[in-house]
Amino acid sequence: MEGAGPIASRWFDGQSPKARAVTLRIEGDELFVRAEDGEERRYPLSRVRWPERRTHGQRQTELPDGGLIQHADAAEWDAWWQASGQREGVVVGWMQSWRATLVAMAGTVVFLAAAWVWGVPWLSQTLAHQVPDSLDTHIGQQSLRQLDRLFLRPSELPRKQQDDLRQRFAALVERAYPQGDAPHWELAFHASPVLGANAFALPGGFIVMTDELVKLLHDQPDAIVGVLAHELGHVEHRDGLDLMVRASLISALVGVVLGDASGFLATVPATLATQAYSRDAERRADAHAARLLHASGIPPSAMVVFFERMLKEDGESEVKDRRDGEDERGASLPIAIASHPDHEERIRFFREWREDGP
Repeated sequence: MEGAGPIASRWFDGQSPKARAVTLRIEGDELFVRAEDGEERRYPLSRVRWPERRTHGQRQTELPDGGLIQHADAAEWDAWWQASGQREGVVVGWMQSWRATLVAMAGTVVFLAAAWVWGVPWLSQTLAHQVPDSLDTHIGQQSLRQLDRLFLRPSELPRKQQDDLRQRFAALVERAYPQGDAPHWELAFHASPVLGANAFALPGGFIVMTDELVKLLHDQPDAIVGVLAHELGHVEHRDGLDLMVRASLISALVGVVLGDASGFLATVPATLATQAYSRDAERRADAHAARLLHASGIPPSAMVVFFERMLKEDGESEVKDRRDGEDERGASLPIAIASHPDHEERIRFFREWREDGP
């Protein structure tokens, strides 16, 4: 209500550091500030920055000309301000309500959970497929150079053996894509004692197979091209780029929640999430490999021997680690085939695959 009466307070005029005693009153849509020496100023209420109501602390009001009103008695100020017909904003009211705060927190949790489960995967897939081919290739080249420095060595396989495997895989792709619409791919062989028997696809269609995997399947060329067909599935769906985009989005999301100081912590959920998401991509790539093998006249069950040997190798590695007292088994890449679990599930998939199946 207007006419609530003046209130005594302290005024800094923005020119002198010394506070002056004043009386304040509100008339119409203006605030009047009157000093003891008779000086009076008036300000439109719409241009005054009123303080938000808080439980503790003084009230501080900013004036349009740079002046400042400071009032030590918060309760007295709030009572005068409301009696003068002023009303706080909806947001301030919510901030003072514990119920509204709980609702806001619950809404935030629901939003973040939805973004994590559905939003980030959808956005990463969308962005991955919008990246131009030239940029996709550039990212793949840079990634391959980095892996060369960290994990890979020049291949020790005979050139003829490499060429034979490339030709065998090229023939499979040609038969599986009779319209010539196969995704671009480029196969490279590398030795890698760190990664062991492994294969992975990078953005830009770069497929890497280790010498160790070729030696593991030396008598199973159909299984080797099956592994390459699996990696071609990752290339076709841009899973490598999707993985990179998704990790960046999750790190950014966690950074927003935890703040700028959470850079290290943000990498932990990003790694865990991308590993979990990759299982869906693996199932899709397995289905792609099965279709390509079938289209080329190779039974998809040819892949069973690969996973059986991987299971055997994993078991032998675990025994060795326990014997040597080691807790770590070397490096593992989310994009590398040996880092994906559930070999037995995948054995059942390839053994039971049917052309008319799901």
